[in-house]
Amino acid sequence: MNRTRLNELLGAARGKRVLCIGDLMLDRFVYGEVSRISPEAPVAILRQSRDVSMPGGAGNVARNLVSLGLKVTLAGVAGRDAEGDALLASLEDLGVATDAVIRDGARPTTLKTRFVAGGQQMLRVDSEESRALDAAPEAALEAAVLLAARSADLIVVSDYAKGALTDRILHAVTDAAAARGVRIIADPKGQNFARYGAVDVLKPNAGELASAFGVAAKTDLDIEVALDLARASLPARAIVVTRAARGMSFVEANTGVQHRAGRAREVYDVSGAGDTSLAALALGLIGGATLSEAVDFALAASGVAVGKSGTATVTDTELVAALEESGRLQNAGAVDLFEARNLIAAWREAGHSIGFTNGCFDILHPGHVRVLEEAKAHCGRLIVGINSDASVRRLKGSTRPVNTVEARARVLAGLSAVDAVVVFEEDTPLNLVTALQPDLIVKGGDYSRESVVGADVVTARGGRVLIVPTLEGHSTTAMIARSRADET
Repeated sequence: MNRTRLNELLGAARGKRVLCIGDLMLDRFVYGEVSRISPEAPVAILRQSRDVSMPGGAGNVARNLVSLGLKVTLAGVAGRDAEGDALLASLEDLGVATDAVIRDGARPTTLKTRFVAGGQQMLRVDSEESRALDAAPEAALEAAVLLAARSADLIVVSDYAKGALTDRILHAVTDAAAARGVRIIADPKGQNFARYGAVDVLKPNAGELASAFGVAAKTDLDIEVALDLARASLPARAIVVTRAARGMSFVEANTGVQHRAGRAREVYDVSGAGDTSLAALALGLIGGATLSEAVDFALAASGVAVGKSGTATVTDTELVAALEESGRLQNAGAVDLFEARNLIAAWREAGHSIGFTNGCFDILHPGHVRVLEEAKAHCGRLIVGINSDASVRRLKGSTRPVNTVEARARVLAGLSAVDAVVVFEEDTPLNLVTALQPDLIVKGGDYSRESVVGADVVTARGGRVLIVPTLEGHSTTAMIARSRADET
């Protein structure tokens, strides 16, 4: 997809409400250091330094949906205990609506405690009750789901096989979706995928798919066989399979199986990566994306999540940056100032320095390319400011520009040295430099550092100024003059 399409999808998704239904749990991470073995038994001794608690299960899906800019109502069951209190308080602090969460004093809140040292999990302890809901809380949850579905634009089902998603609840979900005309995405558990009904997207992982159909699900061919079996026997309209480092595969009605390779990343913690991909898939679909585009969202988001500690969330800014770095985001030309600032924030968070250069770039020539390549060699990410058509006319005369700003931006955006293009309307880029706050400003020609517009803004924050000498024999004005002389 290109940037224009991406902006359309994110804009359409903004403000939409998702009803997220599933098993709720509290994830607790106990961090510390291991320096010796216990004299009592051959086990490591963890010297605890801190502990962190956060929503897990369907709660983590809700966290990610909110982080991606969506409004969320969460439906499920929590115990009447300290863990349940902590879970709901955390969700409410995040802005998740919890009106549809039922408190059940007959079962504890599911608690997963992970002990971590040196970035690695040593042990996980689960405290849970996974039997199906009793009749009273089941009826209360059904009523809450039906009520919450009235304002939903999309329904997400997150099943962790802890008992909340009974057949009665799943039927209520599909009935509510049909009545509202909204789509359902379901992340299943167990071997009976048919119980989720005619959902729009079913999202198992490869192991779950293999178990449900009794086949291997490792190679692309394995996945194709398994998906053909699934498509023939399930009422789901589309199936998306997450395959960890192998990426994702998916199939829709009347189409063949498609595969998307994952981008190689350093994996820090896989906890909750499936929840993140589910949330990003929902973001894409609620914004009107095709399934293929939504899968790209899911792949990019889960790739970011595994590089973070714990059950992490991903923002829409991080999603855009990940799509760009994966090569799945085709640059269609200029970005606006808002998007440029979001990109810079994501790049800086990833450790990149930001370079800036500017010009009219009316007819791109080797001198321009040299400046751009030299600029990129001195920074992690390069933003190019270009004068609008009106600005070029004021500076160069009524016969310029030869190429429109859209054409100039598209050509620049296609260069490997350029990471983003921003148009400015003024005669100088001073306002743009002030807004972007780059770490490096680059100019080609015979400028002094003091005469470069915006240099004082950059140096005031500790940045640098780079002057790239002009490449002799290359000038846009000279090229245009020669062309007109040849015409006569």
